[in-house]
Formats: sequence, structure tokens, C-alpha cells
Amino acid sequence: MSLQTAPSDATEHRPNRPEDAQALEADARLRDDIRLLGRILGDTVRDQEGADVFDLVESIRQTSIRFHRDEDRLARRELEQILDSMSTSETVRIVRAFSYFSHLANIAEDHNNIRQMRARSASKGAGAGVLAETLAHAKAAGISPDQLRNFFKTALVSPVLTAHPTEVRRKSTMDREMEVASLLDRRERVAMTAEEAAASDEQLRREVLTLWQTNLLRRTKLTVLDEVANGLSFYDYTFLREVPRLVNVLEDRLEDGGEQAAGELASFLRMGSWIGGDRDGNPFVTADVMRGTLRLQSSRVMQFYLNELHVLGSELSIAAHLADVSEELRNLAERSPDTSPHRSGEPYRLAVSGIYARLTATAEALEVEITRRPVGKGRPYESVKELQADLDVLHRSLISNNARVIARGRLRLLRRAVDCFGFHLARLDIRQNSAVHERTIAELMDAANPGMSYLALGEEARISLLTNELRSTRSLVSPFVKYSDETMGELNVFHAAAEAHAKFGSDAIPQCIISMCKGMSDMLEVAVLLKEVGLVHPSGRSAINIVPLFETIEDLQASSGIMDRMLSLHDYRRLVDSRGSVQEVMLGYSDSNKDGGFVTSGWELYKAEIGLVEVFERHHVRLRLFHGRGGSVGRGGGPSYDAIIAQPGGAVNGQIRITEQGEIISSKYSNAEVGRNNLEILAAATLEASLLHPRQSAPRREYLVAMDELSNLAFKAYRGLVYETEGFVDYFWASTVINEIATLNIGSRPASRKKTRAIEDLRAIPWVFSWAQCRLMLPGWYGFGSAVEQWIAEHPQQGMPFLKELYKEWPFFRMLLSNMDMVLAKSSIAIASRYAELVPDEALREKIFGRIRREWHSCIETLLDIMGQDRLLQGNPLLERSVRHRFPYLDPLNHVQVELLKEHRAQNPDEQVLRGIQLTINGISAGLRNTG
Repeated sequence: MSLQTAPSDATEHRPNRPEDAQALEADARLRDDIRLLGRILGDTVRDQEGADVFDLVESIRQTSIRFHRDEDRLARRELEQILDSMSTSETVRIVRAFSYFSHLANIAEDHNNIRQMRARSASKGAGAGVLAETLAHAKAAGISPDQLRNFFKTALVSPVLTAHPTEVRRKSTMDREMEVASLLDRRERVAMTAEEAAASDEQLRREVLTLWQTNLLRRTKLTVLDEVANGLSFYDYTFLREVPRLVNVLEDRLEDGGEQAAGELASFLRMGSWIGGDRDGNPFVTADVMRGTLRLQSSRVMQFYLNELHVLGSELSIAAHLADVSEELRNLAERSPDTSPHRSGEPYRLAVSGIYARLTATAEALEVEITRRPVGKGRPYESVKELQADLDVLHRSLISNNARVIARGRLRLLRRAVDCFGFHLARLDIRQNSAVHERTIAELMDAANPGMSYLALGEEARISLLTNELRSTRSLVSPFVKYSDETMGELNVFHAAAEAHAKFGSDAIPQCIISMCKGMSDMLEVAVLLKEVGLVHPSGRSAINIVPLFETIEDLQASSGIMDRMLSLHDYRRLVDSRGSVQEVMLGYSDSNKDGGFVTSGWELYKAEIGLVEVFERHHVRLRLFHGRGGSVGRGGGPSYDAIIAQPGGAVNGQIRITEQGEIISSKYSNAEVGRNNLEILAAATLEASLLHPRQSAPRREYLVAMDELSNLAFKAYRGLVYETEGFVDYFWASTVINEIATLNIGSRPASRKKTRAIEDLRAIPWVFSWAQCRLMLPGWYGFGSAVEQWIAEHPQQGMPFLKELYKEWPFFRMLLSNMDMVLAKSSIAIASRYAELVPDEALREKIFGRIRREWHSCIETLLDIMGQDRLLQGNPLLERSVRHRFPYLDPLNHVQVELLKEHRAQNPDEQVLRGIQLTINGISAGLRNTG
């Protein structure tokens, strides 16, 4: 049995035509890796399950290929006969086999990506990598190293990890897969003897067998702190070392510019997190959970520092009689509690021991767990700046005594890590829905003002009341009033945030995000709640950023007007000025897509950014946009570089935050090299969008007008289907795995905001995830085809040539179509037709699926015409092969899933049926890679 596939779209790739030939050459080596893993898995299936199961897998695969290729009806009947003849037990084993084929193909693809990155790096030398290319572009544009240093002083690039439940893999299986990847990597880099090669083969077989015998599915539901622990794994894999290393490498490249270095480069790359702070719709994120999250984060970074100090102490064996040391280093060494006679003449080791002792005392004071113990007692550091000051003493002493090369080793990375991560590791955002804040303020206001009904007040009356409350020095909360559990829960979270500031520093929780922000009062309510715990002061100072999140189409359209009024409001503007005159605004890609469709969501986000840029420039406030992008195109996903470059002029402006969600986190950051490349891409795109894209490159007015018209037409088509077609809700719940997804233990958060079947109340993640599973990917394309057809009919003089010009000249439109190209390539109308048959009402099925099928064909036809392609993904041959060759292993999982859904919904009591469905969800997700 052989697997055949090609490189993945899960990691970032910037097209480069000369490199494509090199990539094609590497493709042969990829096939070798896949054949090796496929052969080992095939042998494992045969050994563990028998030759009959192995032969059955191969028969299903070949029949599936025929069915997918041309919707062969005979192949469909053969496939149904094979599937119908299988017992439930056989079905589960078949599903596991195909699922693992997808997982192993992913490993081989990721390994090939790394191989190609290393090949490009080797051929280009120090100039390799997207960041080096961007710096070269900056130099060519006349931007000096000093100007770049000044840019990075105020720059911010912040990937924010979220626990959004689209990663279906268990950490246990991920660990085994990472071991397989490590073995492939070693085979690539080490010239093995025959004996070593045989041992490597055996180890691979051992790992694949262990993987086969490991549960693919979680047996229990994840808690929030489980999600925190999973998220922290990526700091071990990538962030703790690669974030500091990237900033240091950039610093070196700027020094290579020939100008005198002007101090160390600012640490512009900062990690953020929502895991343990995102309460929107998750009742399990409480004040105590947030405290536990901060302790876990701090424990991870403190342990890292201590481990590095331990090794650093062993490395700095410099003897005082062989090398000079500075006076301040001697003083630091003398204060060390280390009394070992073996280190009496080694001042650097004594100094490191003293730092180590103080850091362990700090961990104890912060109540975080560590495994190492010091050589003696130390005084806790009052702040991270004190730790930095001690490490700087080591650095200055080495530099001043001609030991710069030593200072540039482990000590340099540790100093940079402390600057990047502090005692808190990641900046934790707290987030809650505006409706919860509203109810909390209403209860507090009504209790403090008998006879008042806050909820009955209009927007202007609320603004006036809240503004007055912001100036008041009295507490709104009374110790003599018994408040509801919800209100007490919210107040407790804000109190925990204030504690975190006192304990870990203000960077521990720098943002408070308001989901579903619809007006000024939503922001002022949060300001008042923050004042109750001392994070906002009546004098107009704020210790935290208040961040509105605009999510629906209507809210995006209102966003610039809301922010214009907020920045004009004296009492709020004082808070912004106290934060350095920087205001963050978050834009929601997921809910806007569910609300208005892919085309309209993308366009309204773009227009909102244009409006916000204009408003903020008029008020002389710096705008920082926070992009709430999902993994899939249907939730704003797609290549990060293209997305950042396609932003309207002035929208990036040196600062950007962007969410990294679900399975995208593991695909980008499980491997240090891949992770480093993805971090470079974010930094390079931010630099390029800010400095190298002049404002005059804004699109021509006729482009904006045409896009507005296309968006309106696509909006009508999408809303007409999803929200205005009678029976659509029934069709959706019957033709997808939405019910069964809820049985997977992949996250702590409920799938819906309310206990209804309404699309409006469904979270965007399960909405998109469900359409991905049935291979329609509807949120990523629906409405575009009919919109283009109608627009051309209304504008015959401009017609298709004008749309082709848009594609060629406008990065936004090009990105929009490129993402649709990818998502449609992963869809299959033939597979989707089988899911449609799950809808019991035949008339409803024909009515809705008929519309979807027509729009699917129309969308592909118009997309290819505009892009000048004969087939989907023609412009990205590596990804095209990857997607095409996945189908033989992906399609059978869909066919089996449909049959198991029929059984499950017919009330089959066999637990294996539901388990089989869950396994197919896992396998399909692995095959598609970015599903939610």
C-alpha cells in the first residue's frame, strides 16, 4: 500500500517561481518518505488487523478514486456495497487506517517543507529567509538601519494563541507524530551506517505501531487548565527559544548594515494568549481558573530561566586570575549565597548562583511551582527589571573584558528571553460578551440608585451616566448588597486581573476585550467595572487597554462612527492618552463571515479598516488592529503574509496582533524551524506593510465601487440561502455532523451561545467545521459565483476584463480569490451529495442542495475565468498535488462517515457507531488540515 501526496498548505509559503523547480525536485524525496511511512503503516495494519482488513482498505481506496474522479455511479454502488457489507468493528478499523494515512502524510509534508526551507537557506546563505528579503527591500528603498531600529522601538508583532476547539488530535498522538518527524529528520541529516539505518527503520516501526495502539480520541472532556497546559507545550517546542533568537538575528542583520549599533534592538515580538482568559460563552473560565492560568504560565517561564541559568553557570567557568572582571560583577558575586570552595575563584559562577537563588525565591513569592532548588537563600526580585539588571552586569563585564563572543552565547538568548517573556510568559487577554457586562452594570447601577432601571435607558442616557461614574471616586459596589452569581463572577475576574498586575506586572493582563461590541456604552461599562478594582482611576489613568471587538456586518459598518465618538469623549480620551495614545480595535472574521458570507465579510472588514484609519489619523491616536482570524478560509484564515500585505494603507502602521487558533497552532509551531519561519513571516509582513507600501497605493475609486456592488450581490445570495430559505436550519442540522461534533472532547467551550438550533446562536467554529466535514466548505465561497454573473450582466461594458484587472492590480481582491481557490479545491460536490441524502425531506433536499450545487459550479467557473486558470490551484502546483492526492485517503472517510451517521441517527445502540463517527471526524480534519 502506498501513499502519494505533496507539500502542505498548513504552513506559510510565499510563491517564488525559480524556487518551484527546486521544490519539484524535492518532491521525489517527499514521495520516498511517504512510501516509507505508507509501507510501515500498511505492514502494521496487516500484522495487527490481518490481511483481510488490509485488502479491504485498498479496495475502498481504489473504488473511491473512481467515484471522486467523475462521480462514477457504478463506483458509487460498488462503494456502498462494500461499506454496507462491513461490520461496525471492521468499519472502525478501516477508519483508523485511513485516518493514520492522513496523519502520516502530514508528517511527510511538513518534513518536506523543512527540507525545502533548509535548501533555500543553504543556497542563499545569510540572505535567506523572508525577513532577510524584506530587509533587503527596505535597504533598496533607502531605509537605513537606524531608521529600522527606530521603527522597531514602537513596533509590536503579537501572535495570540487561543483554545478554539478545532484541534482534534490528542497530545499523546501529537507526541508520537513528532517522534516520527524527528526520526525522518535525523535520517535526512546524518549519514548512517547500515547498522544505524536498520535501527532507525526499527524505531520508525516502533513509533508507528505505538501510534496505531494509541487512542486517537480523548475519552474525557478537556478542562480549561488542560487547554492551558496544551498551549504551553508550544513554548517548549518553539517560542521560548525561537522568539528571542529571531529578535537577536534581526539585531545582527541591522548591525551588518554598516552603521554603528545604537543599543540593543527593542523586543517587538510578544506572545499573547486567550487560553484561560476568554470567558465569552465559556462558563468554566472563572477568576480561580485565571489565577491558575497565570501560575502555570509563570511556572513554565521560571523553570526555563532556571534551567538556562544552571547551564550558564556551568559554561561560565572563567577564573578571576585568568580574565579581568568588572567591579559591579565582583560586587554581584560577593552577594551570592554560594559558599562552595570550588567556585571561590570563579566570579561569574558565583554571580549566576546568586541570580539563581533570587529567582527561585521570586518563584516562591509568586506561588509558582519549580523543580529546581538553589544553593542558598536569596531575596526575591521585586520586578523583572531587577533580574534584567543583574543579567546586564554579566553582559557588561564580558563585553568590557574582551569576551564579546561569550556574551553572545547563552547569556544573550537568556537576556532577550527575559525581555520578551518577563515573569508572566504570555500576555493574557481577558474577554467577555458585552451583554454580560451590560447585565453586570445594570445590577450594580440599579442597586446603587433605587428606582433606576439601567436596561430601560437609551444609549445617550447610558453614556452620560457611565461618564459621570467614571469621574466619581466612590465605589459602585456595596458590601451590603447581595449580587447575583453572574455579577459576582464578573467582579471576581476583574479583581483577579488587578491582583495579576500587582503580582506579575502590568504586561500579565494588558487587554480587556469586549465581544459583540455594538456601541459606546459597551466600552464605558467595562471602564466603570475596571474602575471598581483600581485598574482605571477617576483621574483618567488606565492600567489596561479597553478593546472593542466588532464582529457582525452591522457592527463592522458602525465601528468607525463608534470610535470617532469615543475618541471625542473627553473622559474616555484621557484613558487612551494614559496608554500612550494607542487604541486597539479587534475585528472579528468568524462571526462576520457567518453573518454575511465570505465575500461580504472580507469586504466589510477592509472598509472598516479604511474608516478606522481615517478616524484615528484625525484624532492623532495610534490605531492597533487585532485580527481575530480562524484557521479556515471560512473564518478568515489563509496565508498570514498575504493577509497582512493586503491590508489597506495605514492599517498596520508597525503594530499588529493576530490570533492563532486550533489546529493551525500545531501545524505552525510544533516544529521549531517551521515555527521560526512563521514568526519571521509575521514580522516581515508587518515591516513591509508599514514601511514599503506607500499610502498612494490605495485602490482606485472604481475598484472600491465595483467591490461594494459585488459584496452586496454576494450578501443577498448568502443571506437568501442561509437565513431566508425556509427549512435551511433543518437541512444544515441533518446534512452535517453538527450534532456529533458536540460529542468530541476537543474543547471546554459549548458549541452554541444559547440552547437553540438557530444559525445566529451557533458559534462560528462548529458552523465552519461542519461544512468542512461534509466537504462543501460553504462559508468559504457561497455567493461569489452568482454575484459575479449578476454584476457582469449589470456592467456589460466593464465585464470580465475589469474583474481580471482587479485581480491583477489589487492585493485585497487577489487574496480573496486565492483563498477561494484553495478552499474550493478541497471541496467535493460528489461527496457533498451523499451528505445531502441524510436530509429526510426529499423536496427540501432537492431544493437546497440544488441551489448549492449550481452556486458551486458557478463559483468555480467565474473564479477560474478571472484568475486565468484552467483548473483550481493551477498557479500553485505543489499545493494542487497535495490536495489532489489526499482524496484517495480522505474520500473513504467521508463515505464511511455518511454510513455511520445513518446508523447513529437510526438509534443504533452500538457505542462503536458513535466512536466510528468521531474517528472519521478526526481523520477528515487531519486530511483537510485547516478545518476550523
